[in-house]
Amino acid sequence: MTNERSLRRLGRSGLPVSRLGLGLAALGRPGYINVGHRDDLAGRTEAAAMEWDASTVLDTAYEAGVRYFDAARSYGKAEAFLASWLEHRALPPEAVTVGSKWGYTYTAGWRVDAERHEVKDLSVATLRRQLAESRDLLGPHLSLYQIHSATIESGVLDDRAVHEELRQLRETGLAIGLTVTGPHQAETIERALEIRIFDTVQATWNLLERSVGPMLAEAHAAGLGVIVKEALANGRLTVRGDVPALLELSERRAVAPDTLALAAALAQPWADVVLSGAATVEDLRSNLKALGLELGERLDPELETLAEEPARYWEERAALPWN
Repeated sequence: MTNERSLRRLGRSGLPVSRLGLGLAALGRPGYINVGHRDDLAGRTEAAAMEWDASTVLDTAYEAGVRYFDAARSYGKAEAFLASWLEHRALPPEAVTVGSKWGYTYTAGWRVDAERHEVKDLSVATLRRQLAESRDLLGPHLSLYQIHSATIESGVLDDRAVHEELRQLRETGLAIGLTVTGPHQAETIERALEIRIFDTVQATWNLLERSVGPMLAEAHAAGLGVIVKEALANGRLTVRGDVPALLELSERRAVAPDTLALAAALAQPWADVVLSGAATVEDLRSNLKALGLELGERLDPELETLAEEPARYWEERAALPWN
């Protein structure tokens, strides 16, 4: 169980968070790009079955001390599942910290073989529409709202209408963040720091893709809360993955590869929250073991060798199939 001493504040937002958070990308829709997602679902793709399974994972996470939950409008029914679970457990807003995201619209129609699973639009009109949708589901539990996958080329960091809307929301007490993606995450964060309206940043950092680390350290020093996503590289850094060196190392250390990979992310001094993307109770319990595995901030040579060139990493990620 968690207590106040085990929580930390998410940068200048002041939001209380646990070291390990739970991302709902794989829990809220039948199709996702995690390696082995189809096997996790085991044919249970009806909305009611997925909601039941999601609530079981959420229960396990909460009972283990997880207090940060991360959703998005594009994660299918993730916000609805989370809202139903919060109501069922009668958790007041101060009991957990809930973040969600705007910018992508879910378009798969609950199909795994959909031609397009989501459509990106980072306009102020989408922000207003999706914020209303998120608040309709999550109500006062929503405490952090993030731009979903901001990039330099998307133009959202130069959109004054979006900036003004976000500033006004921030003045009402809603924390404002952004998530970044792609081989130029660092440049995106650098631009975001210049705008000075963000309380948090969420970025991809893992043993294969560590290039954004120095900029996350800079963002943390500037007062932003840092959330690490894709610490398991969409399943590549698990027993189902394609990184033999990690599998060999984890076997020698007698620890699961996902545990080792998450522990490496947790060891970074600028990481406030590291997200688990577990879709099953078994995977979540393995992820949680990372909290008890002490690794130094500087990775040992065997872990250092796992790094890939960012361009190659992001090419492989883009090629992952929805399953």
